[in-house]
Amino acid sequence: MSGPDDLGWWSVEVAGAGAGTRYRFSVDEGPPRPDPRSASQPDGPEGPSVVVDHSSFAWHDRAWHGRPLADAVLYELHVGTFTSAGTFDAVIERLDHLVGLGVSAIELLPVVEFPGVRGWGYDGVDLWAPHHAYGGPEGLKRLVDAAHARGLAVVLDAVYNHLGPSGNYLAEFGPYFTDRYRTPWGSAVNLDGAGSDGVRSFIIDNACAWFEHYHVDGLRLDAVHAVVDESALHILEELAVTVEALAGHLGRTLWLIAESDRNDPKLVRSREAGGFGLDASWSDDFHHSLHALLTGERAGYYADFGSLEYLARCYRRVYALGRDYSAYRRRHHGRPVGALPGTRFLGYLQNHDQVGNRAFGERSAELMSPGRLRIGAALVVLSPFVPMLFQGEEWAASTPFLYFTDHQDPGLGRAIREGRRREFPATGLGAHEVPDPQDPATHAASVLRWEETREPVHREMLEWYRRLISLRGSYAELTDGRLGAVEVDFDEDAGWMRIRRGRILLAFNVGRRDADVELPDGPAEVLLAAPGSPEVARTVRLPPDAVVVLALGPAKFL
Repeated sequence: MSGPDDLGWWSVEVAGAGAGTRYRFSVDEGPPRPDPRSASQPDGPEGPSVVVDHSSFAWHDRAWHGRPLADAVLYELHVGTFTSAGTFDAVIERLDHLVGLGVSAIELLPVVEFPGVRGWGYDGVDLWAPHHAYGGPEGLKRLVDAAHARGLAVVLDAVYNHLGPSGNYLAEFGPYFTDRYRTPWGSAVNLDGAGSDGVRSFIIDNACAWFEHYHVDGLRLDAVHAVVDESALHILEELAVTVEALAGHLGRTLWLIAESDRNDPKLVRSREAGGFGLDASWSDDFHHSLHALLTGERAGYYADFGSLEYLARCYRRVYALGRDYSAYRRRHHGRPVGALPGTRFLGYLQNHDQVGNRAFGERSAELMSPGRLRIGAALVVLSPFVPMLFQGEEWAASTPFLYFTDHQDPGLGRAIREGRRREFPATGLGAHEVPDPQDPATHAASVLRWEETREPVHREMLEWYRRLISLRGSYAELTDGRLGAVEVDFDEDAGWMRIRRGRILLAFNVGRRDADVELPDGPAEVLLAAPGSPEVARTVRLPPDAVVVLALGPAKFL
């Protein structure tokens, strides 16, 4: 054993150790613990670590150099419910469906080791080890390799703002946490206090390992508003600089995508302009505007949304609340994005949070009419943002996406169950009884039923999504993120909106009566419409819950 070095790192050379060797660490003669940088935990978070030889995997993606985020369509999926098998290899069997749909990247919910075999993954504790029940390191590599062979990029959801409560032994190895800040999930990660150099290295090295050892194309950084760092060089900026340099070394395009509820464009603004230089950020305002408008819900944070005006704001300036007053927060919220393009932001009708954090995991298909579901799909896919779909959305899946866990500690499992059931009466979104997260049936109910894609109603929705995504790829103005090139008009009382992007005009009606929407002078061709195919002259008549996409002639700005 040698060490510690100047940063406090200890090291040891073990004769005969190699790929497959099982081992643990004991700190100050304490109980044996897994390696904090363990690459594999085949027996779960409490078991021994296993040495992995990353050089032994036979990759076939040498010609893969990534793809630009600006013209991507992402597809968020949870490995454990995407198929009944719930493994990386089972996802591979469905990749051709995604290619046929037209998406260009899959975004996996967290895949690092977490307690038990069922869970969302946000309570992960071994940040370097792909979950054993999904297929471990080899399984993830096979999935990435297979995705690249089909032209699909792969994004991993990385959680650096907290660790799960069970099997979390990091604090025994160093000053990884601090009580100077708190997060909604407990102690904050120590990013700016004494000993934080090693903690920052732990995070940045982990991010780089996914790019280097697993060939992933991007990381989605969970809840970065809870990544508290008061140092002069924020960890997100340092991460962006490091990954940019790594991309040059690897010769591949690499993405960093943030999730934040602050509506702060600093995340994606260039470092030269004082930002962190991340590639993109989720835009919950766009989701909330769509959801509240199309469902009529106004409880909780939806109280700020629901009008055509707020949706129009998103199309014109990304955030509906860009330093505007929020009735829900009772204060002004957010900041204007300025000249940033819409392609620095992800737009979506559904995601794991917005579905799974409901009491009963209802999808949009359960909350909206088929007509409004088609409107929502068109508004996302043809938006100036990078579209993202949630697994099964494309065929209006009937299965919910519930919150489920598999904690082995009975006390923790009971606390999760009771906390979940206390959560919803206060929000008005649920009832007194919600599904038990620890019950295996809760997970089973969330598994996609792929046989639905053969049923007429679901097949028709799938075809609608395919045609929308194909249309997005057929017109350059639909992947142009310049917000100044987006024209939006609407009538709040009548319930119609008209959005023009170059040659393409999208119009819809969420009012109670037919609406005659005026069109620009010149020829107009119906590209997509639901229901039916309306007659087009100087106006187009739209019944309630109808949507039409038109080609108007030569582009204005190409």
